[in-house]
Amino acid sequence: MSQTPNPPPGRRATSEARKQRIRDAALSLFSQFGLRGASLDAIAEQAGVSKTNLLYYFVSKEALYVEVLQQILDSWLEPMRAFNADQAAHEAIANYICIKVALARDHVQASRLFCLEMIQGAPLLKAVLEGELRQLVEEKSQVIEAWIERGQLSPVDPHHLIYLLWGTTQHYADFATQIEAISGQTLLDPEFFEATVDNIQRIVLNGLLPRPRSPE
Repeated sequence: MSQTPNPPPGRRATSEARKQRIRDAALSLFSQFGLRGASLDAIAEQAGVSKTNLLYYFVSKEALYVEVLQQILDSWLEPMRAFNADQAAHEAIANYICIKVALARDHVQASRLFCLEMIQGAPLLKAVLEGELRQLVEEKSQVIEAWIERGQLSPVDPHHLIYLLWGTTQHYADFATQIEAISGQTLLDPEFFEATVDNIQRIVLNGLLPRPRSPE
């Protein structure tokens, strides 16, 4: 039996670019109107494709929604995937904070949509959270425990440290309006961005790094 040849690289690149335009349009509209409020017609129009073409790539609005959320989760978890026990703990955590604050600055819509899904109980993403995400957290918890055993960090529960890092960095996206109302600044201001990263790093690391024992 003959097999259908794979499309040439140029056609694959064009197809992927079209899919990404659809995902980007979906993110914009889902973050504003939610799953129910964003129509496939509106998403297709914003992406510059026909509804038929959209449904060629994504079989339903729910499938598109889940893929958008999965892409958000993948981009947020990539910095944590880089954690390994051979790194210096303080450098790994400081770098992670910087990357996550940059993601909060550059992907406000993504953070808003993910937060909305969590508030609603993650009905379409729960399987991913209970599977892939839980496994990653368990793996990186072992890395944190290795740092603690080597004396690089004070004893803490790794899960709570991870929750703290997520919550602190994503706050600057999810509550950007509140922060701007109070401070008159946003992460788009380079000085405020640097001050934000520096303060989070110092607050977190000052609580984590072992303190020298005072002479008895």
